[in-house]
Amino acid sequence: MTDIRERTVLFADLRGSTALFESIGNAPASDLITDAIDQISLAVDECRGTLIKTLGDGLMAVFDAPPDAVKAAARMQELLGLMPLRASLQAQNPVRHGLRMQLALAHGEVVEISGDCFGDTVNVAARLLDHAGDNETLATAAVVGGLPMAQRLRFRSLDLIPLRGRVEPVHVHVLDLPLLENLAPTEFAALVQTVLPDGIRLIWLDIDRVFDIDSMPVVLGRSVQATYCIPDGRVSRSHLRIDWHGGSFSVTDLSYNGTFVRFANADEIISLKRGQCTLHGSGMIGLGSSPNDEDSPTVRFEVQNFPKTRPMDLPPSQLAL
Repeated sequence: MTDIRERTVLFADLRGSTALFESIGNAPASDLITDAIDQISLAVDECRGTLIKTLGDGLMAVFDAPPDAVKAAARMQELLGLMPLRASLQAQNPVRHGLRMQLALAHGEVVEISGDCFGDTVNVAARLLDHAGDNETLATAAVVGGLPMAQRLRFRSLDLIPLRGRVEPVHVHVLDLPLLENLAPTEFAALVQTVLPDGIRLIWLDIDRVFDIDSMPVVLGRSVQATYCIPDGRVSRSHLRIDWHGGSFSVTDLSYNGTFVRFANADEIISLKRGQCTLHGSGMIGLGSSPNDEDSPTVRFEVQNFPKTRPMDLPPSQLAL
């Protein structure tokens, strides 16, 4: 039987599984990923959703209304983060799993056939995953518009983003999760206050600079007017912008050829075509081509907490204050 209904579609995808298979072996990695999917699936039932299917290291679910889907997305991130703690409390030898999660939400008409879902809304949610960074939740304007004001204020606009295989771009928003200090303690342990980063280090060839949050935004590009000039013909005059917002650094592509982000210890490349993702830890940013290309103009980045950084890592002459 075919049914067409208004639904909020959620796609979740785990990242870091390739490195996990390499580091701990096939059987333990498979067990851990299965456990992770089982854990995040709990959020679907908790938030009155319907699990449509699991997709290897991901899942698809639908909800009657955007508030339930947004609540489920936040709960999934929490459940994934609690996995090592839960294993430790059960007296097991916890593996530092290193898994991250991308989430994407879209709302609109969904065609339901034999327990599966199809249609443009499903396609949009699936394509949004291509633009999500690690532990990042993206949502369409229709999702955000269906939220009460308190939830709506937790999102910020990334503007229009073109999606693969779709003619019209989509207005996308990113969820700024609350700080851990604002969350209630869980049944496992009290959550500790998160430590916000103080700056970001950028390295290209012999140009090694550190920018603190008061220096934001930082524009990387070929123009001599750019904050961080990269005089390479493949780089646009204003290629990308790094911002500080909601307690984190983010990179926004401003170019014609795109920006490509690869985080440390991750195989996947995040392709930004006028899109945005959150920067965390360390990694590489390819300007105009993948950082996997040897001749690509690639900038290494490291998000830093100054008090924890050794003095030798931060020469005073390199601080952009």
